Amino acid sequence: MGWRETSLCGGRLMRVNAFRIAFSGQIRFNAGAQLKGEEEMRKQFAVLAVGCLTLGFMAARGSAQADKAARPSPAAKATCTLADGKTITVDYSSPRAKGRKIYGGLVPYGGVWRTGANEATTFVTTSDLMVGGTHVPAGSYTIFTIPNKDKWTLVISKKTGEWGTNYPGPENDLARIEMKASALPAAAENFTIAFDKTSGGCALRMDWESTRASVEIAKM
Repeated sequence: MGWRETSLCGGRLMRVNAFRIAFSGQIRFNAGAQLKGEEEMRKQFAVLAVGCLTLGFMAARGSAQADKAARPSPAAKATCTLADGKTITVDYSSPRAKGRKIYGGLVPYGGVWRTGANEATTFVTTSDLMVGGTHVPAGSYTIFTIPNKDKWTLVISKKTGEWGTNYPGPENDLARIEMKASALPAAAENFTIAFDKTSGGCALRMDWESTRASVEIAKM
């Protein structure tokens, strides 16, 4: 009897231990599966968050571009490609005359003018240049002008990122270069900056109302 009771107790104990081991293993399996599921959810959430941020950025960028296009003085660009593939790019905003007197009126003679509207007008060159005989190293600049009846002055500023009206002062000037002023054959409603190809590079011109201001640009 003693041996049989001992055997039965041992059998029960083995079954209990087996149950404990199986139950413990199931707990560990369930815990591992739960952790794996949580990790997968975190990955999916991270992907979703990145997607939402990307869509938000693209929407904001598209909205900003649409806003610029809808402005009374929309954004515009002028580009000159030099013989070796280097470029000169001017980004500006193009105001309209709308029946107003421009030079000597809306734009006073003798003062520094933003040369456009909205953000400051930028001048970016990937090549060293000679602008009207003045050396301009490759780089990014802000340009302003000083209009007068018989001649203009192109102001190239080393300081960038300003709103258009905030001329940073002559201490930031890289150069002041004389521009030729001439009469247009027909009035220009839109302020326009453009490049004309020349044998040595290109000519930068600014047309508005009845005036053209221009300067020759050559690659060094």
